[in-house]
Amino acid sequence: MSENVTTLINESPCAQPGGGGPLTYDFDRSEFWRSIPLWRDVDSKTFGDFRWQQRNSVTSIPGIKEALCELASSALISDIEAGLLKTPMNIRLTPYIFSRIHWENFENDPIRRQFLPLGSQFVPDHPQVMDDSLAEDVDKATPHLTHRYPDKALFLPITLCPVYCSFCTRSRVVGGSTAVKSKSAYGAKSKEWDSTFEYIRNHPDLEDIVISGGDALLLRPDQIRQIGRNLLQIPTVRRIRFATKGLAIMPMKFTSDNEWVKALDDVCRLGREKMKEVALHTHFNTDREISSWTSEAMKVLSDTGVRVRNQSVLISGVNDAFDCLHYTTKKLSSLLIQPYYLYLHDMVPGCDHLRTTVREAEYLSNRLQGAIAGFNTPRVVCDAPGGGGKREISSYTLYDQEIGVSAWTSPTAKPNEIFYYYDPINKLPEDGRVIWSKHGEIKRRLAKFKSDAESKAEATRT
Repeated sequence: MSENVTTLINESPCAQPGGGGPLTYDFDRSEFWRSIPLWRDVDSKTFGDFRWQQRNSVTSIPGIKEALCELASSALISDIEAGLLKTPMNIRLTPYIFSRIHWENFENDPIRRQFLPLGSQFVPDHPQVMDDSLAEDVDKATPHLTHRYPDKALFLPITLCPVYCSFCTRSRVVGGSTAVKSKSAYGAKSKEWDSTFEYIRNHPDLEDIVISGGDALLLRPDQIRQIGRNLLQIPTVRRIRFATKGLAIMPMKFTSDNEWVKALDDVCRLGREKMKEVALHTHFNTDREISSWTSEAMKVLSDTGVRVRNQSVLISGVNDAFDCLHYTTKKLSSLLIQPYYLYLHDMVPGCDHLRTTVREAEYLSNRLQGAIAGFNTPRVVCDAPGGGGKREISSYTLYDQEIGVSAWTSPTAKPNEIFYYYDPINKLPEDGRVIWSKHGEIKRRLAKFKSDAESKAEATRT
């Protein structure tokens, strides 16, 4: 199995060419967007305006055709149309990230793969997928707050994003309704947050608050200040983090929206006065999302004093190769973006063609360790389905690679429970795929596995 994993990883289309020498970190300074027919005449100043980026986002099949013109083959359009009939996520790409796609090789392009579904690449969902695979709704303490860990909570003030990722773990609520999923998305409603602030005040064990969504980038400057000030004024809150993919998909937000950056700067200033940390958690998956615009954005953010960390998702055909992960991690570090987490893909619908196995993730974790300075090495984790929380990728209680099921415990977050992650069936060895095709046989095999996992977990507890 380990040889097969190595072969799969080394053949990933995102792998960087190896040279054995010192790495160089080049940041694309070209006017790459001019390769898109619709934007051939757009100058750098216009392209660098966040308002222009938002107004000209690609959100539909007609929008794709208009942007690409002669580059939009009938085969490409038909394949995307077929994908939209299977995905729970809508289309929304900023011109920046749309232009980073190599359209001459769209089928294998790692950026296209993250944002535009091709029907030909879908595989059937695993029988165990769940809309809310992380049980965030189950652990809700207020309408906008999920409280699972003893000292940390997740504040979700908005469900809108500047782009929509095909692999989104919150596809059940983010991005508007699709052919397969009905949703009622909401913008930021400041008046509804009082119960969240009150809950946090009444739970002094909460020291760390994550502000996510959706994407914090779409919060207004006054809302950034409102959230930041309210949380930092609570004596027991020590750290807050704004989660945004903005640096990866619209870095010009930070170089052209002075009012938004000033609001973040004000919150950071208050944090320093109170000796509390204000961080921005962003989301790059490959070095192809990094350009000179990223570098300029980080110069602006560095002046605010905000700590910037990166969280990635391990995605098949995007970043499931050591060379790719290693180079992306080093390149981010060179910009003062600290690699933080690398998540095993969550078990959400419409994503089995994007998921990898626990074994592949474990292999990559082992390769990364020692290849990069420890504080810049991302932790590879499985966010255990059902609300078990983030678990180190090698910390499973039991793992059957043939049928692709692993068992996990979470003694602090949810003691006495066992959580199960299922590898995508199309990535299993042939014998495992055959077992899953036989209802009675897989039922018996899973029952045996779960019995063994419970026995092992019990022995560990005692």
